[in-house]
Amino acid sequence: MAKINPANHVPISGGSEPHRESSCTETTPLRSLRELNGITSLLHSPTGAATESRTSTSIVDNVSTRNGASSMVDDMCDHRETWSSGMDFLLSIIGFAVDLAAVWRFPYYAFKNGGGTFLIPYFIMLIIGAVPLLYLELLIGQYHRQGPISVWTQIAPIFQGIGFCAAVVSFYTSFYYNNILAWSFFYLFASLTPELPWSSCQNQSWAGPNDWASPTCDSNDTIAHYGNASAKGLPRSAAQDYFDFFVLGLNKDSGFDNIGWPRPQLVGCLALTYVVLFFALFKGVRSSGKVVWVTAIAPYCILLILFIRGIFLPGAVDGVQYYMTFDLKRLLEAQIWIDAAVQVFYSTGAGFGVHLALASYNKFHHNCRRDCLITVAANAAASIFSGFVVFAYLGYMSARQNVGIDHVAKNGPGLVFQVYPEAISTLPGAPFWSVLFFLMLLTLGLDSSMGGMESILTGICDYFKDFFQRTRHSRLVLTATICLLSFCVGLVNCTPVRSVTYHTI
Repeated sequence: MAKINPANHVPISGGSEPHRESSCTETTPLRSLRELNGITSLLHSPTGAATESRTSTSIVDNVSTRNGASSMVDDMCDHRETWSSGMDFLLSIIGFAVDLAAVWRFPYYAFKNGGGTFLIPYFIMLIIGAVPLLYLELLIGQYHRQGPISVWTQIAPIFQGIGFCAAVVSFYTSFYYNNILAWSFFYLFASLTPELPWSSCQNQSWAGPNDWASPTCDSNDTIAHYGNASAKGLPRSAAQDYFDFFVLGLNKDSGFDNIGWPRPQLVGCLALTYVVLFFALFKGVRSSGKVVWVTAIAPYCILLILFIRGIFLPGAVDGVQYYMTFDLKRLLEAQIWIDAAVQVFYSTGAGFGVHLALASYNKFHHNCRRDCLITVAANAAASIFSGFVVFAYLGYMSARQNVGIDHVAKNGPGLVFQVYPEAISTLPGAPFWSVLFFLMLLTLGLDSSMGGMESILTGICDYFKDFFQRTRHSRLVLTATICLLSFCVGLVNCTPVRSVTYHTI
């Protein structure tokens, strides 16, 4: 039954929809219509005048109500910024879900856990874990239209700590994730040369007096020793030397007791990363929604180009066959299920507050269930297809070096900054393919980083809503402040001591 508001004797519902503050003044019929989810009890009020009844009836006739709320009232009285189109939102959540993990973690997990066998636990985790969580976050964000902090305050104030934790985790993630984008910028600029600097040990013009070059560097095609090969006296590739000693700045004294100074090259690339993020985010979803049309679509196009080029290389077919090898006995091992869960939950990004923040800018009746299913399908398709691309080139490297694929397969940054660049350096027109590859890494990483930063910005703006609505250019200043703070902390990751632990990413 409807309750009576003693202030104006207007019947209101028992709280079926959370109250949303609005800067516009609602008439009595409109207020009753919102509070009763589109069904006004004013028509049935014994004290309601005939004029009010006719007015309310007219409103009910002209307002299309769905899912328990009035979209017309939302549009009139809720001045929250919304996406320019539904595609902007869809590409944003796809771009956040399809990140660097699709290129360097999924193919390795598939190789490690029996090839095609890994797809069985992967899809099970995707269906029973990722889809419900992603859909739930989109529903909560879209219904309450609040950021990841204040949305929990509306649900239950005792839970607002969850929102603070989500924002802090996203902020912590930006410290190292944006550093990987700085590495990608570094390699992109280094590729703009007639000959790639990591193409051979004889082409070590990059090695300065302070760069510790490995005495075991060898450009022979039989090299396949990755990891800490120099410590074991094993030969290393030129790509390894370039990444470890020039990009990361490792040296004989690198360690936690000798932090060292940030690498100037990496500092410049990191600053460029935050400049790009600032201009993509400072106007809110109106600007970031346009950027994702490039960053979310480009990786698929570049992956297709790289696959077409790689599949015709010697040994590429063997690499793809190795990638899709089935070993059903692996399903009895716990590790394959753990790896599948890690890949699914980290890739979809549930729990970071990003989906809550992005969905809060949707219109109330937006079909987020459709977007959820499309996002999950796009994420799975990108991960599986990137495996074909990566293992086509690993098969080529295996055939070129006359070793097994297990000797060249690698997880994490080592795959995309050592193994893959070495494979590209052996191709005709290597600089062109290198530029394409690192552009793909940048586009994969940028929209994921944009989603994490937007989660922080939206959370702060909505939690201190009154202040940011009164202050001019507050969004611009907040974006610049968050980017600057994250950049300053990220400088630690430009030092050799942080580079020592990059294998743990």
